[in-house]
Amino acid sequence: SFSFQSPPEVVDEKAVDAAAHTPKRMDPRCKTVDVETDLVDWQKPLLWQVGYLGEKYDEWVHQPVDRPIRLFHSDILENLSKTAWYMVFMVWTPVVLYLSWVSYTSLAQGNTRLFSSFTTEYSIPVHKYHFPFIFLLGMFLWSLLEYLIHRFVFHMKPPASNYYLITLHFLLHGQHHKSPFDSSRLVFPPMPASLVMGFFYGILRLMLPEVLGLSVFVGGLCGYVIYDMMHYYLHYGSPKKGTYLYGLKAYHVKHHFEHHKSGFGISTRFWDHPFRTLIPEETFEKED
Repeated sequence: SFSFQSPPEVVDEKAVDAAAHTPKRMDPRCKTVDVETDLVDWQKPLLWQVGYLGEKYDEWVHQPVDRPIRLFHSDILENLSKTAWYMVFMVWTPVVLYLSWVSYTSLAQGNTRLFSSFTTEYSIPVHKYHFPFIFLLGMFLWSLLEYLIHRFVFHMKPPASNYYLITLHFLLHGQHHKSPFDSSRLVFPPMPASLVMGFFYGILRLMLPEVLGLSVFVGGLCGYVIYDMMHYYLHYGSPKKGTYLYGLKAYHVKHHFEHHKSGFGISTRFWDHPFRTLIPEETFEKED
């Protein structure tokens, strides 16, 4: 049986404090790049180089460095691949508020029913006062999706012989582990994010009545905004000792520097429990 109880808040305080208070919020475990001996040429964009690392890629990408990364030759593509943290909040919060209003007012018309495509006699009416619960369901589903994407997509181990999968991995997440304090790459740029969101909205439209699918989607979108803001804060913020965010920061620091094969929860450690990928408690106790 699985336990869903959070472990005692025994955290690696030295690591958290170091990550929060060193110059530029840089963790001292980040290495300085030796441009003479490194496996890639840091004077050139990295994206098209990493695929040639082959078997050396996995070890190289999990050795964090203290400098920003350039991915593309093109300035346009490079700028599209980066964004300031506040852009996520500025772009998506109005979308969340607008779609919430659309969902609520549509449900208030009283003509939304669940299972109506299967049977009209036993279909279930969905009222406007159900909206907060549907919204929260969307947030809950996002937390699961956040975990699954982080574990199985962002942390896939690309075959050493596959140049394209190594390149894709580096683009999606490898560059973040290589340079975890590159502040322009800590949140998802709005343009590619909109494509991913459109994909998931399309799936919900196929599975649920239109208004119901939109209500779940907007809850998930809100969950995503909270996740991206928290992710930035876990890297650059200074949460108060003993708080929930302080424990999450310690957990995420461990994920980056010692346990990249576990600790996939970012906004919550909840899903690390049933999937058995929780970072062992003793690693916090040893250094405490």
